[in-house]
Amino acid sequence: MVTVNRSLTAQAPGDLRWLRVEDPSSAAACRGAALALAARLGFPAHRGDELALAVTEAASNLHKYAREGSMLLRITRDGDRPGIELVTIDAGPGLRDTGAALRDGHSTSGTLGIGLGAINRLADFCDLYSVPGHGTALVARFWPAPRSYAVRQAGLVRPIAGETDCGDVFGAAETEAGVTGVLCDGLGHGPLAATAAAQGVAAVLEDPAAEPAALVERAHRRIAGTRGGAIGVVQVAGEVIRFAGLGNIAAVILADGTRRSMLSVPGIAGHQARTIRQFEYTAPRGAAIILHSDGISTRWEPGALPGLNARDPLVIAAALLAEAGTRRDDAGVLVLKP
Repeated sequence: MVTVNRSLTAQAPGDLRWLRVEDPSSAAACRGAALALAARLGFPAHRGDELALAVTEAASNLHKYAREGSMLLRITRDGDRPGIELVTIDAGPGLRDTGAALRDGHSTSGTLGIGLGAINRLADFCDLYSVPGHGTALVARFWPAPRSYAVRQAGLVRPIAGETDCGDVFGAAETEAGVTGVLCDGLGHGPLAATAAAQGVAAVLEDPAAEPAALVERAHRRIAGTRGGAIGVVQVAGEVIRFAGLGNIAAVILADGTRRSMLSVPGIAGHQARTIRQFEYTAPRGAAIILHSDGISTRWEPGALPGLNARDPLVIAAALLAEAGTRRDDAGVLVLKP
């Protein structure tokens, strides 16, 4: 019997909310969504107020200084008690000095910066990634009571515009042997795609220590009665990476300024599969292991995102969504930090 030390699964639709931030009224909608989540989790009143203030500041920044700003508020259950994660992404114009932007009192006319110091002070964790000429990604975590919590895996999904259920689903599990991650992209969109993807991920997480090829085969059989989809399974043990994929899940080893793609085989999990194969790679120290669906273009350039691999896993996922995500498809990304 394999002992799972820690697991991570994609949030249910009711545990997250994406909001477009395009006009002054957006801040009130974001604040209301944050307070509703805080009430569900029983946040103390003062902590809920701090979360609401941070969310209002983040939304105000997006409206004033960014293009195509979006905010995600979601419940995170990656730990011994649930908390709330705030994620914002935009399409630019980017920041030159993120460290200065996160200091209280910093303000530079025409750039994102006002209020970020308050978010940094109020959150249990806060990180900002930005490159001039590219988008900005902000991640902040809030718990009912102060805590320090290291995150080694994180996933991010965004449904196609007009849908609530996302057909991209991720999962991860830590065992004594290392960490196993899975991303499944159900065919199409909406509830039926989400059901297929969720069943594929559940099949993998039942025995996360098994070989990746065997886990892909298991998922392939499990979702035979559904729409099917694409699936990728990666295992990381120290610097050794094993990967097996079926269909168009992109798998990448991201190190400083370099990207190495891992091989998948053509097919549709649940419907059509050739011989499923797995491949072994070596990860440089400090690398990030990334799986993403075709809702994120593979054309993103690692050289345009310097130092991204060293950041928090959710920051990496958010930055990739900001850089290469499309609203014409479900988008999903999973990031593992060995």
